[in-house]
This record gives sequence, structure tokens and C-alpha cells, in this order.
Amino acid sequence: MLKDDYITLTLGKEKNIALIAHDNEKQSLIEWCEQHKSILQNHFLCGTGTTARMITDKTGLPVKGYNSGPLGGDQQIGAKIVEGRIDLVIFFSDPLTAQPHDPDVKALLRIAQVYDIPIAHTRATADFIITSPLMNTTYEHQVINFNKNVTDRAKSL
Repeated sequence: MLKDDYITLTLGKEKNIALIAHDNEKQSLIEWCEQHKSILQNHFLCGTGTTARMITDKTGLPVKGYNSGPLGGDQQIGAKIVEGRIDLVIFFSDPLTAQPHDPDVKALLRIAQVYDIPIAHTRATADFIITSPLMNTTYEHQVINFNKNVTDRAKSL
């Protein structure tokens, strides 16, 4: 692809981190947040409804809450990714329990992938990401130039 097919996005030194957990994983995420509290307190935290409230109540970390996942919270987080307002997603999902809002979860994961947003589904992955030296620096990454892509597609139709 040509050089203008991509644009560079920059994640700031202070990251915008979305915290999400399915019901059976909420306690594990809370424990993870407590374990990494000294790192997380240097970043802006947000999350889906109940998870955000529980993390704040149990750890004292300020977490901006959106709707719960089944009520559109995953979609809200996805929209923030599109707006460039989420840099990292920590999503402790439950692989053994069917979720009624699974299409919303898949949409969130897809949009995170489209925008090249780091996403952790497991505690081990979250540990690797949160302790990475990149957490304390700005980080540049390239994503598809969506405006050019849309313009080119419209011309070809």
C-alpha cells in the first residue's frame, strides 16, 4: 500500500484504559487492579457499569463507568476506541459461560483490532502489558487511513 494509506496514531504517556469483566471474572479483575494499583493510578480508567463500580468500591481507583455490557457498555467502549479515547482494553472474559451480549463483545474486539488497540483477555496477558516499558512512554502505531479508504471505495462503486 502507499504511504498515505496509513496514518500514525499516538498513545500518550498517560493511557486511557478500559476495564471490563464478565460476571465470573469480576473478582479476578478487581484483584488484578489491586495488584497493579500503583501503575493504574497514573492512567485514566473507564469501564462497563458494574465492573467499574466494583473496582472503584474495592480498590479506591477512580473508574468512569459506562452502561453494563448487556445494556450497551461494550458498544460505548467501542465508540470511544473509534474516537481515539481508549488506548488499551483489559477484558477478563469468561470462556466457559455463554453471554447473551456476545455479538456486542465481538464487535468491541473487532473494532479494537481495526484500530490496533492492545487488548488483554487473560490475567497473564494483562500482566505482560501493564508491566511493559511502553506503559510509561508515548507510543506511535499505524492504522489504515479510513478517510482515504472510504473515498477510494466510493470512487470505485
